[in-house]
Amino acid sequence: MIIAVDGPVAAGKGTLARRLAAALDYAYLDTGSIYRAVAAKILAAGGDAENPETATAAARALEPIDLERDDLRLETVSQAASKVAAIPSVRAALLDFQRDFADRPPGRRNGAVLDGRDIGTVVCPEANVKFFLTASVEARAARRHKELIERGEESIYARVLQDLRERDARDSGRATAPLRAAEDAVRLDTSSMDADQAFAVAMAEIARRRD
Repeated sequence: MIIAVDGPVAAGKGTLARRLAAALDYAYLDTGSIYRAVAAKILAAGGDAENPETATAAARALEPIDLERDDLRLETVSQAASKVAAIPSVRAALLDFQRDFADRPPGRRNGAVLDGRDIGTVVCPEANVKFFLTASVEARAARRHKELIERGEESIYARVLQDLRERDARDSGRATAPLRAAEDAVRLDTSSMDADQAFAVAMAEIARRRD
């Protein structure tokens, strides 16, 4: 079984996807980490994340060990990852990696959970269950701000809010694989929904599909 979890930044998709994978004993892939790893490699080398040639070369050279870098969650890397992800040749270079993970989950598990921006529409359009999580940009900014503070990073709510609006525009407006819900996706608005509630709704839907 393949489960796709899509949505914008800070909608709760990562938390939900990890919980689903743990509960079902499925393999889990945060596809955003792939783009963050590419961005981190570029920034570490002093390159330009918006340069297609530089970004594509970094994507093609990506290795599994790169997903274990300790700088992937830095806000500078997250911002660069959004720019890298808008480059069509980068997305093409990383598509096979994601599909191979879904089709042949590591550890011989019986399923995979992938979260990202275009899993249900591009990477795994044949996924058995698709979720699209969203929330108001204000709610997402508050969560992101809290997360950054808890990680010890400096954060100003107004700046986080503006950054999210810009990232939403980039993700939704890019020519290749724009952020959008698949027609058959189950939509969850988590603006006023906590993690336990989202998990319960998702598990009920998965159980219904498996039956």
